[in-house]
Amino acid sequence: MGCGASKWRDPGVRRRSLSSVGDVVVFLPGLRVPRNIDFSRTLGDHLDRSVVERLTALRARVVVMATQESATALKPRRRVATRHGGSSTANLLQALEEYLPALIGLAKEGSELRNKVQFVWANQEDVAEETSMADPWYEVLSVLHLMAMVCFVQANTLLLPRSYADGHGPRVSEESRQATVDLFLKAAGYLDCAIHHVLTHIPPERRELPVDLAEGNLKALGLQGLSQGVDLQLGLAIDNPKATLAVKRRLACEMIKCWKQVKDSIPELPLSDGWGEKHALFVKWKYVEAKAAAYYFHGLILDEGETEKAQEMAIASLQASEEFLNESKRASEAFHTAPPASRSPAPFGTTKYLLDMISKDVQSKVQSYQDLYTQQRASNIGVSKIITTPPPLPDFPLALSPEDYELPELDPLWKGANQR
Repeated sequence: MGCGASKWRDPGVRRRSLSSVGDVVVFLPGLRVPRNIDFSRTLGDHLDRSVVERLTALRARVVVMATQESATALKPRRRVATRHGGSSTANLLQALEEYLPALIGLAKEGSELRNKVQFVWANQEDVAEETSMADPWYEVLSVLHLMAMVCFVQANTLLLPRSYADGHGPRVSEESRQATVDLFLKAAGYLDCAIHHVLTHIPPERRELPVDLAEGNLKALGLQGLSQGVDLQLGLAIDNPKATLAVKRRLACEMIKCWKQVKDSIPELPLSDGWGEKHALFVKWKYVEAKAAAYYFHGLILDEGETEKAQEMAIASLQASEEFLNESKRASEAFHTAPPASRSPAPFGTTKYLLDMISKDVQSKVQSYQDLYTQQRASNIGVSKIITTPPPLPDFPLALSPEDYELPELDPLWKGANQR
């Protein structure tokens, strides 16, 4: 197959598809899974046996665990502790973290062996079912991507409502939301490292990567983590009586900026197979919902003004928020019905607040506006003739950033390894 990438798809076989994936709060395009390879056949004559055996054992463990997790990651079930302790996703993440030091040794120290092993991974969003590349940096890139997606799986699980013994209905606790923000930042850190410290090791002429690992997709997924992290921060601010409208508006405006960057970064995805259509619809849904939140809080702040102009801009902003909220409902429905079908759990945080408040506040503010200004105007001009386009939103820099992540040091086994 040479040094470059090879993609394979049997035209007579359609990849296994899921009919449904259960409750979805955090989008992820399934899990890419590594295929079995034989290190002893390709490296047995070139490396010490101890190194080959360690690479084989570490990767075999990842293959088994990733295959099992891929089959169940998006199913509507609660995470339970495994018989070895911890959740299956936590164990997979640990296995990937333990594999990386040995793998990086092959990439850095084994430069003469760089083209010896064909690393094969199953794709989720690319039209090709599998992509094979004889480059350990492709394997590192795939591992970091999988680590980020495992964090997304964990985040989705934490954001599913659960029952507590306090007699209240199922809910997503503040602790779960705070923990999920940390997971999103960790995932963004893995993807940021993949873009800036791994992708650069793969020469452009050999970079025939699947769309799953395209630079734009890696960037979009990292930004999605930041966007959903800001969303959770906004939900926590909404629940905090000490948080001001200015703080809530800033977070909502940051969400718009972040989702806009996701929208601009995401590559053209195949829409006829796999996860492409669902991925695009998720981005559209969350981008529109962020606009609804930003215009809502912007309108409430403008409503504090005492001039007629301020009142008109407030009404225009609130009406825009209601329009975007209705559009987000349609986008949400389109996302969940797109194959594989998914369910929307009970809304919480930002989404629940917007659904509860926007329509009620718009109706109340418009009625107050009509009552006040129709008395002051000799000609009874309708509100719809006064209110036109909503006022511009303020611009704020994004405060959240990916968690710093550096590739690990080489496995000590490599220090005494001999190449033959």
